[in-house]
Amino acid sequence: MKKEELRMIPATPGVYLMKDQNDQVIYVGKAVSLRNRVRSYFQPSSKHPPRIARMVEQVARVDFITTSSEVEALALECNLIKEHRPKYNVRLRDDKQYPWLKVTWQETFPRVFIVRRPQKDGARYYGPFTEAGALREILRLLRRLFPIRTCKKTLTAGDRQRPCLNLQIGRCLGPCSGAVNPEEYRQMIEEFCRLLEGHVEGLQAKLNAEMKAAADRLEYEKAALIRDKLRALEKVIARQTVVSPVPKDRDVFGVAAEEDGGLIQLLQIRRGKLIGQESFFYADLFGAEEEFLRSFLLQYYDEREYIPKEILLPFSLPDQTVVEEWLTSRGRQRIRLFTPQRGEKSRLVRLAQENAGINLKREINRRRLAEGEKQAILERLQAYLSLPQLPRRIEAFDISHFQGEEPVAAMVVFTDGQPTPEAYRRFKLHGVKGGDDYASLQEAVKRRLLRGLKEQETKEAHPGFLPFPDLLLIDGGKGQLNAVLAVLKELGFAEQPVISLAEREEEIFLVGKEEPLRLEREDQALHLLQHLRDEAHRFALTHHRARREKKVTFSSLDQIKGIGPKRKKALLNRFGSVQNIKKASFQELMAVEGMNAAAAKAVLEGLVDSE
Repeated sequence: MKKEELRMIPATPGVYLMKDQNDQVIYVGKAVSLRNRVRSYFQPSSKHPPRIARMVEQVARVDFITTSSEVEALALECNLIKEHRPKYNVRLRDDKQYPWLKVTWQETFPRVFIVRRPQKDGARYYGPFTEAGALREILRLLRRLFPIRTCKKTLTAGDRQRPCLNLQIGRCLGPCSGAVNPEEYRQMIEEFCRLLEGHVEGLQAKLNAEMKAAADRLEYEKAALIRDKLRALEKVIARQTVVSPVPKDRDVFGVAAEEDGGLIQLLQIRRGKLIGQESFFYADLFGAEEEFLRSFLLQYYDEREYIPKEILLPFSLPDQTVVEEWLTSRGRQRIRLFTPQRGEKSRLVRLAQENAGINLKREINRRRLAEGEKQAILERLQAYLSLPQLPRRIEAFDISHFQGEEPVAAMVVFTDGQPTPEAYRRFKLHGVKGGDDYASLQEAVKRRLLRGLKEQETKEAHPGFLPFPDLLLIDGGKGQLNAVLAVLKELGFAEQPVISLAEREEEIFLVGKEEPLRLEREDQALHLLQHLRDEAHRFALTHHRARREKKVTFSSLDQIKGIGPKRKKALLNRFGSVQNIKKASFQELMAVEGMNAAAAKAVLEGLVDSE
């Protein structure tokens, strides 16, 4: 940056956004003095670590947003990192979407299920969990303790519907039938949440008392059911280990870093018991370990409903007091950050540090082995198909339609043998009629290549079709291959490697070869091609179904005056389909949340007219 531009930056608290020549945000940072902080990156005498130096070389401009305080800047930094997901900032999920346990606290009768993306929707989220299998097992055990509904119905107080079998077998309290009031149901959900937070003693004592009382009344079947619940609770408790004689809630962090990446280890201690441990690996470690941990803490606790009063760290943060203030505002209670040097707290931090070091080495070794395997598979594929270079980027195309209606095409991309979802593309086909798969493939591939050429010529700021693939994979046989080959020759891509994979016999058709190539069914190279083909099929099919469903709902509900998106969603949630809505009575429509007499009448008349 020029000296004149640096002088224009104010010496106030705020957030700075570093952007590259394509105007993409590559780093977001917070500063007490924006001018001093930003200038420190561009001083000629500055000696930055290699990774920071590479980032600074890419900076074309720096935008900034001033704030009234450092705490406000911290909150803004956290939000901007989540919004822009900059290349050089620590991002909570790295390259994975960790599962969370969602409790729909905002609903009259809350539900519990596993999600991948927390949202600001009023629900309570517990996690993230790095092991989805362990989370599902815990949820299975907890459902035996808590008869929480599993249906997707939108329920309100006073509902009277026919209950499902879960009520009869004791797996649900039956809120849909009015068998339980909202207060009693919510009390059960509150106990469920407290157990997830590590408070198990009260529930255990309560169940023991209920079992004894049932046995005293000679209600042995009821006592046996409570006994089974106690056993399930014991299995959950068995996963917890006493690590502290002090019954406090604490989160303990450990950090380990090497050239190949960094890892943050979290020990979740509730009332002195270790109830969970999670590790978060990052292949790209930017800056010092203190900055690495600080950025992680901001994003991690911004998505959590509950924050313990004590958080133990292996080292102090540069702006620890400000982070404490921000955490206190988020947690609605006084929260302290400790860097213990001796005693019990220090022992817990050492435990987290040891686990961080062990897990980091394991993760790096696992990734090295996986990279070696992927490299070998790609090399084998290159040899089988006589490719000029290693097929690092492979694109697969598939078509989906229903008897020629709503035809769509999908393009999926694998990079170094792994899916690259952000590069996936969908095509709504315009020039094809009657379900012509050959013409559909030609249109999709042609549009993909033309768009890539356009980006190459104009150097668009946000390219989506570059680079061109090392290998094109078409779902189908020789006919589909020849159809695409004609487009490649037409556009000057005659040298582009392309193959087709026929599903029935898993035959690979090559350009200029009469006989297809057949690989062993156990060959990992074939498995990679199958994975690509199946992913393209899935992506195309889901897009096609979404378009068909949108068309069906639009042709009926969207043309009814007074029925907007909210009412339409509520109707479909309650009745499941447009056909079921047609069968509903006026009273049943009136019972749907957000409906009134005029809207219910309009639905009855509108759906009759649409038949």
